[in-house]
Amino acid sequence: MKTDSQLQQDVMAELKWEPSVHAAQIGVEVKDGVVTLAGEVSSYTEKLNAERAAQRVQGVKALAVDMTIKLSQLGKRTDADIAGSARNILSWTSSLPTDAVKVLVEGGWLTLSGDVEWQFQRQDAADSVRYLLGVIGVSNQIAIKPSLSATVVKSDIEAALKRRAMADAKTIAVEVKGADVTLTGTVHSWAERDLATRSAWGSAGVRNVVDKMNLV
Repeated sequence: MKTDSQLQQDVMAELKWEPSVHAAQIGVEVKDGVVTLAGEVSSYTEKLNAERAAQRVQGVKALAVDMTIKLSQLGKRTDADIAGSARNILSWTSSLPTDAVKVLVEGGWLTLSGDVEWQFQRQDAADSVRYLLGVIGVSNQIAIKPSLSATVVKSDIEAALKRRAMADAKTIAVEVKGADVTLTGTVHSWAERDLATRSAWGSAGVRNVVDKMNLV
């Protein structure tokens, strides 16, 4: 098991390795395996990439983000400009039903709302707008319409975990209440954790996935 000092060095090295991140502007603190990133970045994209870089490092138990976004003059846009661009991109996103997603922009923060049938549609909507110039954050409040019984959802998710040959499949318990799924048990890496949650989201009608899995 890595010490906090080793983990800090590894996260700093991974940030330097990531070309889209100005690592010198980001501070890294580690306590009991919990990594905190602090500092100033120039875009929402850089903030996301810094978070993902830290999560790639083996031994990171949890991530706290205390980074602020300071847009350059070239990166600043009015809320109306951002909203217009977001509406256009969403209308061009083939996986989304016409006019299913609504857009609200305030102070560069973009909020999505509306209803879709699948989690991948909800994710596609957020992915299509998060890299727009001038955006400093995205709040995805799009709801998923429930469509299947809890029994079907539970069996679908368990089958997906086994089908994908997850080493931790037998240690993960799936609980379904309505359209909400809770995952408990243990996993051994961020990749396994991500695969388990994506498997849960892959069932039609799942509205919310609660991750209570332990990383060991």
